[in-house]
Amino acid sequence: MLRYFIKRLMSLILSLAVASLVIFLVIEVAPGDPASFMLGINAQPDTVAALRTELGLDVPKTQRYLTWVSNMLSGDFGTSYTYRTSVATMIADRMWVSLPLAIYALALSTLIAFPAGIYAAARRGKAGDMAVMGVTQLGIAVPNFWFAMMMVLVFSINLRWFSAGGFAGWDKGLLVGLHSLTLPAISLALPQAAILARVMRSSLLDILGEDFMRTARAKGLSRRQALWRHGVRNAMIPVLTIIGLQFSFLLAGSIIIEQVFYLPGLGRLVFQAISSRDLIVVESVVMLLVFAVIVVNFIVDLTYAAVDPRLRSRT
Repeated sequence: MLRYFIKRLMSLILSLAVASLVIFLVIEVAPGDPASFMLGINAQPDTVAALRTELGLDVPKTQRYLTWVSNMLSGDFGTSYTYRTSVATMIADRMWVSLPLAIYALALSTLIAFPAGIYAAARRGKAGDMAVMGVTQLGIAVPNFWFAMMMVLVFSINLRWFSAGGFAGWDKGLLVGLHSLTLPAISLALPQAAILARVMRSSLLDILGEDFMRTARAKGLSRRQALWRHGVRNAMIPVLTIIGLQFSFLLAGSIIIEQVFYLPGLGRLVFQAISSRDLIVVESVVMLLVFAVIVVNFIVDLTYAAVDPRLRSRT
């Protein structure tokens, strides 16, 4: 197990190093100069040059990259070009919206998908199975921003159960904060639940045809008992993969949903930073999101080894 852990840890470090270099290069080669953008088209060249010096944009790119990486390792994400405040503070403020939203959406997705996938697998070829598969196909085909707009139309405008946008804040209470995130979380969760339910069904059907399942039935277990005691656990490995990927997507890919519901999260922060050419904010937030994705995948790999010891013996 230790050898498996070390190999995965080295892979994580290498992935982060490559990701930081790619992110820096892609953002740096993007057209437009932050200093010129901030001062406007009528700014004098000497004024632009002075602002570039103040922002540290006049030093060589190699030095800027090394400084950026070393500062991040010490927890310093730099200072926003636009707002002149600490990027770490801005990220921390927005993370209290994006992270709970991702966890909330993932919890809803899992609670919907697991029963649906197990139900469909247990009734393979029957009406219940076909109904679940039809609904999940629709959930995959329809984009989440359409779900978001329908949620606003039905539950905000017509029924008036939820606000159409904004975030009340955690200082008003946990239930109030979760109430503000419910519609965005459902909008994010439904397409992901459809994917997860289909994976759960497919994985469980593969397990149900294995010899050990027939042996369990031969020993006297009912179909339901064999399904829950042996089938579900052994079907979890591909499901864990999808759950890990979904959490990464929900944390890093909710920009559109945050725009629809006007949530002050990381996605909206990145959108605003791109619009204002605030490169240091874009670089730092994207790197943080990439770090979250890689770490989640690292945890999923370790979970594989805990669930299936055969993976440890292959390393």
